[in-house]
Amino acid sequence: MRWVRFWDPEENRGRYGWVHEGRVGRVHGSPWDEFEREEARWPLEEVRLLAPVTPSKIVCVGRNYAAHAAEHGAEVPTTPLIFLKPPSAVIGPGEAIVLPPQSQQVEHEAELAVVIGRRARWVRADQAWEVVWGYTVANDVTARDLQRRDGQWTRAKGFDTFAPLGPWVDTDFDPTDAAVMARVNGEERQLGFTREMVFPIPQLIAYITSVMTLLPGDVILTGTPAGVGPLRPGDVVEVEVEGLGVLRNPVRAETRGV
Repeated sequence: MRWVRFWDPEENRGRYGWVHEGRVGRVHGSPWDEFEREEARWPLEEVRLLAPVTPSKIVCVGRNYAAHAAEHGAEVPTTPLIFLKPPSAVIGPGEAIVLPPQSQQVEHEAELAVVIGRRARWVRADQAWEVVWGYTVANDVTARDLQRRDGQWTRAKGFDTFAPLGPWVDTDFDPTDAAVMARVNGEERQLGFTREMVFPIPQLIAYITSVMTLLPGDVILTGTPAGVGPLRPGDVVEVEVEGLGVLRNPVRAETRGV
């Protein structure tokens, strides 16, 4: 099943929905509990999609593709390298990535995102799939110059609009061997495969839940393949995970001062 959050034109509010044969219908209840579906009646192309989840936290994994580590001259970590993005960074499909005035080098990072479906702490790797609700597409937008300058990654990864998610959460997607791609203005920049992850999803879940409790709706960004590159005002960046969907966002400059 493909879940969305969308702006309900009749109720004039955001809500959960489901996608069936190119149409969207309302869902009543919780995605992680009991729910009922209405008929899918709005054409998908006419619906304003929102970010498919509202996570309490976004846990990201650095250097989880060896080729990406190599392109930055960095070593592949021996244990997962994790960091956080704030929930305030989340935007949905079609919303603009805003380039902050503090940075002169903002880059795209195409990623597969795992969405957690139940409270999870100290989960063993062989039980990890039990806490997964589904998968979505993510762009771990990064101010690369600030990342290098600061020596830690909170500012570089945490600006508003730096966590695009969407277009939906697919609960039936197979994440084991899918292509992960990024295109800017139609030109391919990144191409990798989930099978190339240094630490596979079950290991990531086990490691992260040994540190912190994951809650329903929380998101894990599983790392980016090689080919990250700059974003400029006026660009349109597309992140695609094969078989899952395409996340498309325009890029614009921040109009306020520092």
